[in-house]
Amino acid sequence: MAFRDVNARRHIGLQQLSSLASAGRAFLGPMKSHKFIVDESTNQSTLICSAVRLIESLDLTSAAGQLLNETIQVQNKEFKTGMSTLLFLVGAWSSAVVECLQQNVPVSAIVSVMSEGLNSCCERVQCLQISIHDVKKELCSSRVRPNAFECKACQVGCDSLLNPRGLLYFQKCISEPEVISISCCSHQGDDCHFNKGLVSPLVGFGSAASLVKPEGDRSSSVIPGSDVIASSCIKQKLTHSRHFSTLGKSHFSGQQGNFQEYLLKPSADPCECSDLGHLAMALSHGNQTGVKLLQSIVEYQQERAECRGSSQLNITEVVTCSLLGLPESYSCVSQGFVTLVSPEQAKVIKHFKDKSLWILLVDGDLTEQYRHLGFNRPHNVRTILEHPNLEGGRAGDTWLSRMLDILVSFEVNLVLVKGSVCKNLLDRCTASRILVIGPVPRDVLCAFGEVTGAQPVTYLSQLNPSCAGNGAQAELWEASDGRAMDLGELVPVRIDVRGIPLLTAVLTTAVASKVQLLEDQFWTSLYRLHHALKDGKVFPGGGAVELLCLSHIQVLTEQPVRPAKAGKEFPSPWLATPVAEYKSLVLQALASGWKRYLSVVMCNMAKAPSELEARALVDHHLKKAVDCGSPSAYILELFRRGDVLGGGFGPFADHGEGLKVYDNVAAKTEAWRRALDLVLLVLQTDAEIITGPKRNELLNSPVSSEFMFL
Repeated sequence: MAFRDVNARRHIGLQQLSSLASAGRAFLGPMKSHKFIVDESTNQSTLICSAVRLIESLDLTSAAGQLLNETIQVQNKEFKTGMSTLLFLVGAWSSAVVECLQQNVPVSAIVSVMSEGLNSCCERVQCLQISIHDVKKELCSSRVRPNAFECKACQVGCDSLLNPRGLLYFQKCISEPEVISISCCSHQGDDCHFNKGLVSPLVGFGSAASLVKPEGDRSSSVIPGSDVIASSCIKQKLTHSRHFSTLGKSHFSGQQGNFQEYLLKPSADPCECSDLGHLAMALSHGNQTGVKLLQSIVEYQQERAECRGSSQLNITEVVTCSLLGLPESYSCVSQGFVTLVSPEQAKVIKHFKDKSLWILLVDGDLTEQYRHLGFNRPHNVRTILEHPNLEGGRAGDTWLSRMLDILVSFEVNLVLVKGSVCKNLLDRCTASRILVIGPVPRDVLCAFGEVTGAQPVTYLSQLNPSCAGNGAQAELWEASDGRAMDLGELVPVRIDVRGIPLLTAVLTTAVASKVQLLEDQFWTSLYRLHHALKDGKVFPGGGAVELLCLSHIQVLTEQPVRPAKAGKEFPSPWLATPVAEYKSLVLQALASGWKRYLSVVMCNMAKAPSELEARALVDHHLKKAVDCGSPSAYILELFRRGDVLGGGFGPFADHGEGLKVYDNVAAKTEAWRRALDLVLLVLQTDAEIITGPKRNELLNSPVSSEFMFL
């Protein structure tokens, strides 16, 4: 066993946190820089732009690194957003705490002052919260006139996520979409059903040229209400790259099979888009593709809500399917469940065309060895063979034949399995024209169960006539131009049933390394809107909240510390003396985290050439906030003008008052708390004890002198 003292002035655990967090500084702000993660064993690469994927890819052998991973995973599981902020603040505050240690600040004083300081800031920023109702009113009352400024999309190339600047310009230039829906509520009674809704949020991109003046027209346009002159000097760029182009004309057929569809088309008036569509864009932080898909989902669910009174946004009714090999312009939202199957299964689906299918739901694995959770084998009994093969066939043949006989006897055509499926059973079912698909998310099983009346079973032996449902339909998924897609090894198919609320966001890309990236960005946008509606309020974005925290800490620092109040402020009276002595220094360390955060975001957005100049700009606004007398009022006025931290601060900065950026309340504050809790937890550790075979490695390593071997 080896022992190492870590609670020195150069605290090793905090240094490890700071080093790990430095890799994610490029993920801050809307202008994110992507990273390639390369697997040396397979030479395959993945494109990432989130802290979650970064931490998953790092070799976290240290105890501090594992704690960091757990903290980020918890934030991701609960909010799906705020992980990049958490990661950066962990690094910033770790470095600040190390500086405090080097100045001989006691650990107890650091823990007390930073904890109390953060709690005070979280209470102070509550005055900035804006209710969703007020946000909707302001967003819908704001008018964005596309012809008042020149679209810069052609200057920056295609709307590729590999080109975030072009992405943001397109978000600025394209007006909000108008949803033209073909509702069947009028002729289907109370069953507010929308037949095949193939929603292509990118169909309007082909009309972007109407906002762009021809090349050679160098006239200038003045934005009403401002002194900004937008030049129309347009340069042609390559927009038909086989790999990175996402701009493309979407040609939709009016009828695909026997299903209707409703399409997104560009609208001249942004207020024709739903209020939630505006809110989704304000929370997207520049994620153009994700927000367009999300607006399609919002439009669909809002129309259903008018008929059935359901929730405006139900994330349990949304799943994703990633298709590799198609341009990103084919991304859309399709009603029902879209998934990938083998070419052999696709042939079975062609046989099912226009037929009503009997469906079975299996809540578990469809394998011979599967046993449900909680299954207990008899004690003191050793099982040699559960099902003796008296007929002398191959092992498992009896089970396969019995399962297939059950499905055939109940005339089941479609089986959705939550877990894994036995390969041999899958092949036999396919040969018998029984479609078995797995694994399938639980929410998908629930959605089909509610509409078809099918009851999930754990084992096929439990199947009875009341467990099977009817009315499902299966077909090959068709692209926007009406072609059924054959992507080689896997074929996309769509399973639907009348009245099902399930929607599938079909994410397409021609770049294999972008598949996970697009899926992560979509879910982040979806959960941001979900949590905003759940909280009922949002924060003004663009650095407004962090700026108020800095202003509040400045006030706390300048307040004189009195011994009489120290006992009230800090629960332990014996801490009052060291806390009073080091309070100002520790609060400045806490403030340095947010100041570095704002500086890095500004540098990532090219709002400042260096962190030094960015810090100077932050200090300038802090001084003006103090001179104003009411820092919160000053910051809200900056946000209202779209001028937080000078010259705009967000993906919609050039729109002035047209579009603003908002942040989630709970996700942001919890990211702060978790970051500081992790830093203080590591700070209070005083030793690292290593056991196991690694001891021998440490004996021969260059750092063996740092350890005490027991």
